[in-house]
Amino acid sequence: MVFLNREEAGRRLAQELGRLEGQNLAGQNLESQNLVVFALPRGGVPVAAPIAAAFDAPLDLALVRKIGAPLQPELAMGAVADAAKPVVVRNEDVIALLGVSAARFDDACQRECAELARRRALYLGDRPRAQAKGRIALVVDDGVATGATTRAALRAVRAQEPARLILAVPVASTEALDALRTEADDIVCLEAHGWFGGVGGYYEDFHQVTDSEVIALLDRYGPRAARG
Repeated sequence: MVFLNREEAGRRLAQELGRLEGQNLAGQNLESQNLVVFALPRGGVPVAAPIAAAFDAPLDLALVRKIGAPLQPELAMGAVADAAKPVVVRNEDVIALLGVSAARFDDACQRECAELARRRALYLGDRPRAQAKGRIALVVDDGVATGATTRAALRAVRAQEPARLILAVPVASTEALDALRTEADDIVCLEAHGWFGGVGGYYEDFHQVTDSEVIALLDRYGPRAARG
């Protein structure tokens, strides 16, 4: 399956979730008034927006940053998610392979924490935040390759004490999904692949989502806009 763009992928996910509405998913009925949607920015936001619209649920962000390896910034040696106490995930295999010291990892982590703070101020400012405690929290991204950032996001949302935590993505690697099953109560994925060349390969249009797009979608679907 190749998705036209992130919006289409979100609509397909919303349709799949709609088929589950009223059913006992991860121990809870998936109902609009009981659902909160958290998107990983930037790419996960246009995927999550059609889901928030379909369920009339508030859209919020799970702010997370990959911690890139020295000289190989695209290779994740970990990830950090925004929370009262930042949630740090270490990719021990990569750290050991590259011989990254604890001090070097911590320095890289602090840089990403600073970027998280910048994005929190830019995207969220003084917006009201969606409340996940006791509700179904749906974490959405445009795809999962290695799972490092997704794991950090799930742990940060889990700390808000939702009744159930569900990961919803259009496409993912089977290896990453298997590793994430201990982090989420349930996973809804439209397509999983054993050989995974990268998320962008499953989209015809995989343009870089801009900050202005993220802000516009939050203006439309954020907690102020959601009913109930």
